[in-house]
Amino acid sequence: MGILFSKLWTYFTDKEHKIIIIGLDNAGKTTILYQFLMNEVVHTSPTIGSNVETIKWKNINFVMWDIGGQESLRQSWSTYFINTEFIIFVLDSSDKERLSLSKGEFHKILTNEDLKKAAILIFANKQDIKSSLSVADISKFLNLTSLKNHAWHIQACCALSGEGLYQGLEWLSNKVKNQEVS
Repeated sequence: MGILFSKLWTYFTDKEHKIIIIGLDNAGKTTILYQFLMNEVVHTSPTIGSNVETIKWKNINFVMWDIGGQESLRQSWSTYFINTEFIIFVLDSSDKERLSLSKGEFHKILTNEDLKKAAILIFANKQDIKSSLSVADISKFLNLTSLKNHAWHIQACCALSGEGLYQGLEWLSNKVKNQEVS
């Protein structure tokens, strides 16, 4: 009976779930945010600081913080980490030259105490580009199977077309539903 009541209760509450969207500059973070918000491609310019939007998906309110990924801004990323439930790490699958840098930044954020309980969604963006690395190759390169303290999922996507984005959002919503039941 308690589980039934708690499931019903979630449909009538407006709890917000904080997500940070993070990754190197030009990975597609802002494009992904506005695909979720408006379901269309919006002309973007490099994010200086952050953009924040609330996205409602299946009666779940996600407050998404898109944080600028330029080198000069990365040192301030940790100021956004407090109370973060989910990390969306966006990786440009076609940018092989900066893949090691992405890996370093990814593993660096995982050491932050404020993110120790955060679940991670990795968007392998720009899959529409022929030279892009596959999800399997990126997963292996990032050594995702070694992550034992974080729930994670990697999703191939194309921010411009929206392909793969909603599968990632579905994974996040399932994580929320599982938190509310347990």
